Amino acid sequence: MDRKKILLVDDDVRDVELTLTSLAEHNLANGVAVARDGAEALDYLYCRGSFADRPRGNPLVVFLDLKMPKVDGHEVLRQIKNDPVLKTIPVVVLTSSREEQDLIKSYNQNVNAYVVKPVAFDAFLAAVKQLGLFWVLTNEPMPNDFELN
Repeated sequence: MDRKKILLVDDDVRDVELTLTSLAEHNLANGVAVARDGAEALDYLYCRGSFADRPRGNPLVVFLDLKMPKVDGHEVLRQIKNDPVLKTIPVVVLTSSREEQDLIKSYNQNVNAYVVKPVAFDAFLAAVKQLGLFWVLTNEPMPNDFELN
């Protein structure tokens, strides 16, 4: 199974480019699938639409923006964490929102981490680097053939 390591879900082209640049510096970018909105993210996860032919398997982690068109990040998170097949995928909210209600709602929906995107270029790159290295290289993912009760 040739599964992608990271599903990056973000509608901001600049943030996607910065994230991919940071991950590329650590040889993690070739394992990234990009979804430009929540609907695309769900299509990727459920192997439908333009992702119908992608190799089966869940990503190791989802980096998820909250404020997006079509389907927002909270709804994507809700669907992931309520689906028996997807719920073990770690989801990291990577957002510019510092709103307390977004933070609380995300943790109530079982997000694994909530990271506010740093505004400064170098700080943004450093934050993405740390996230990528931890979730792809350090964290032990759930085995593909394991089923939760």
